[in-house]
Amino acid sequence: MSDLRPSEENGVATRRLAIEAIERISVSGAYANLLVPSLLAESGLETRDRGFVTELVYGTTRMRRAVDFLIDRFIDRPDVEPRVRSALQVGAYQLAFLDTPPHAAVDATVAATPKRARGFVNAILRKVSTAGNASATDWPNDAIRLSYPDWIVEQFERELGERAPAVLESMNQAAVVHTRADGYRQDPASQAVAELIDAIDGQLVIDTCSAPGGKATAIASRGAAVIGLDLHEHRAGLVAQAAVTTETRVHAVVADATQPPVRAGAADAVLIDAPCSGLGSLRRRPDARWRIRPENIEALAQLQFGLVRAAASLVRTGGQIVYSVCTLSDVESLGVDSLVASSLPELVPDAPGEPWEAFGRGGRLLPDLFPGDGMVAFSYRRR
Repeated sequence: MSDLRPSEENGVATRRLAIEAIERISVSGAYANLLVPSLLAESGLETRDRGFVTELVYGTTRMRRAVDFLIDRFIDRPDVEPRVRSALQVGAYQLAFLDTPPHAAVDATVAATPKRARGFVNAILRKVSTAGNASATDWPNDAIRLSYPDWIVEQFERELGERAPAVLESMNQAAVVHTRADGYRQDPASQAVAELIDAIDGQLVIDTCSAPGGKATAIASRGAAVIGLDLHEHRAGLVAQAAVTTETRVHAVVADATQPPVRAGAADAVLIDAPCSGLGSLRRRPDARWRIRPENIEALAQLQFGLVRAAASLVRTGGQIVYSVCTLSDVESLGVDSLVASSLPELVPDAPGEPWEAFGRGGRLLPDLFPGDGMVAFSYRRR
């Protein structure tokens, strides 16, 4: 990322916008993927500078724990106001992870800081710069070095074994934008899930958690008639808009997927891309690692199984059900499939092939080797 630079005339403006975004994410709980486009739309910045702001906000948010360690070594105050800490975080991220030249990173970040704190920010960032970048730092542990909560690192080490470090490292890289042939932007892992549905022209597919509509429109592009359900009206609207944009046949319906308004046995295939912890999509969702709570994962698994159980009645004999989650949690994947095996014996597993790695009765994609989100999927046939 060392060649990523703002235009010379907007060096201070880009840092100021990034500092504002970091403060709002940290203090107000704003979501980076919603906040950044909004701020950029009002900024008047050119494309190059917008890209730099996005990298600063996403990267600083993603590496928050690491940059806090880098700056806190040199702070002797009990409290630092949020705007000032945000400036320090943005500056430290540039120095440690972007390899921005110290004069550019420090000077422009200091100039973007409130005047009352510029001397303080300058002094701390000069010390961070002198101490060296991330590779030269003596980190206390991998959780701080990789900037994850302890519990995520511990869970990945327990469930992924020797691949855990590489998977965690991969989700610290900036996500690459992938565009389908029809112009729709969609992560490759989501595309791989949609490809598991093998409905042909004229068959009916129910996408029970369909927003924002990428998978539903991909399936519809192959000739299937798709009903896309979503619990919230505004999200069902996203599905409808995606169908218009891609010129596909998707009927968006506001409905609770645990009580779907579809006749039993009507569908040839059902897709359940269930709400989940999102532990496989942390590079696209930079603030998610700080929002997820481990105590909520078991409740999510119960919801996920409830969605599968509801979907089981919708599909005809011989029809297909695909359950997927963009997480790498065993509870939400193997655990849900275990409930399916014991409670829904009529659903017979049909393990996914390439590019999916075998994982229990299903398959998974790990982002250390696959160029997209981490994803787990199970495909079943109703006998």
